[in-house]
Amino acid sequence: MFAIIGDVPTEKTSDAAPLTAYALCMLLRYPALLLCTTLASGAAAPSVTWIPAGLPPAPATGPALCVGAYLKPEQGKATLDAALAQFPDRAAWEAYGRHIRQRIQEGAGLAPWPKRTPLNPLVRARRTYDGYTVENIAFESVPGYFVTGNVYRPLRGQGPYPVVLTTHGHGALVKEPADVEKQGRFTETVQRRGGTFARMGAIVLSIEMVGYGDSIGQVGQEAHKQPFTQTLQIWNATRALDYLLALDGADPKRVAVTGESGGGTQTFLLTALDPRVTLSAPVVMVSSYFFGGCPCESGKPIHRSADHFANNVTIAALAAPRPLLLVSDGADWTQHVPDIEFPFVQKIYGYYGAGKNTANVHLPLEKHDYGPSKRAAVYRFVAEHFGLSLAPALDAAGQIDESPVTVERHGPLHVFDAGFPLPAHALRDIAAVERTLRELQR
Repeated sequence: MFAIIGDVPTEKTSDAAPLTAYALCMLLRYPALLLCTTLASGAAAPSVTWIPAGLPPAPATGPALCVGAYLKPEQGKATLDAALAQFPDRAAWEAYGRHIRQRIQEGAGLAPWPKRTPLNPLVRARRTYDGYTVENIAFESVPGYFVTGNVYRPLRGQGPYPVVLTTHGHGALVKEPADVEKQGRFTETVQRRGGTFARMGAIVLSIEMVGYGDSIGQVGQEAHKQPFTQTLQIWNATRALDYLLALDGADPKRVAVTGESGGGTQTFLLTALDPRVTLSAPVVMVSSYFFGGCPCESGKPIHRSADHFANNVTIAALAAPRPLLLVSDGADWTQHVPDIEFPFVQKIYGYYGAGKNTANVHLPLEKHDYGPSKRAAVYRFVAEHFGLSLAPALDAAGQIDESPVTVERHGPLHVFDAGFPLPAHALRDIAAVERTLRELQR
């Protein structure tokens, strides 16, 4: 059962404490946070005056992090109502949108943007299946750090082809070999959507999180828990678009990104920061009160500073007027989307006269995943807005049929293995990756 909304089916310190070394480091890295520290010297700190009373206070020193269920649902709604009152038209919203983008970039540690270096792509093991091919790829988002993934290409039709970047959510730690099958781009859900999109006529790239899949062998699983991972994953996704759009036949006018949970966070952050994205479909993640519980989602001060506040709905709405689909369910922090979050998004899209470009598919009886019905909703939305045929993905009854897609064991999907090891210049710890990225910002 599902509901369709929209136009498509489908070291604690005291206030008087001196700055800690960590806080000083954060100030040097993120100058925008200077305003947040003025309370420590007794000066009055400026604030975001429009947010409602009763929200958690911003810290006197250090980064203003919004972690996990930072707000209560009613507080989340109140922030959205306040935002609409403060930014009642397109001009006001766009001015604040430019400000939010700047603060996200700064808070994420990506200001200035790092220099783009050669991707030096590696392509391996091309296989042919029913209507599509799949190959294992890697590229260097910064010199020595390899983003790994799989590219799915259509065998039918002629280019230019739309491109789809898919990002995945979190999974359990790998403690034994069998656990790898349950992680990231090796899961059935990622393979199904890669193959199905390709059979529909799109070029698809699935990439994995830092500390997942092949990345475990490079920087280890613990790397994922570092706040810098948020910085790196945004940059990795940006470079993934560089890779995708350089492929023969890629259509730069039709560029989609979609992912679930933590992959949903990657989806709306990339969409907000990179205008090359022309369609966004974050799944089971957009909430007005839940900000993401992993450091890769909320480990950097992207949501709040002395002069900005943005929950994940606000960030997702920066997609406007580009097509945006929110997929939600009844068992997590997206349970209120039809009543709270989506009406806000509709209002923002109304500023552009683009109401038909946004929709919410709500599945009240479902849980937190990117299951078949959620994938079906995204296929239909992408097909409608990109002019793709759904026929290769339908059965005789007109229902989405993913059975022609071959779901492989994880072994053939790896880029690096005993016979093809990581290059000798690969960086082997996350601190070295961060140092390298920072050098690119000088």
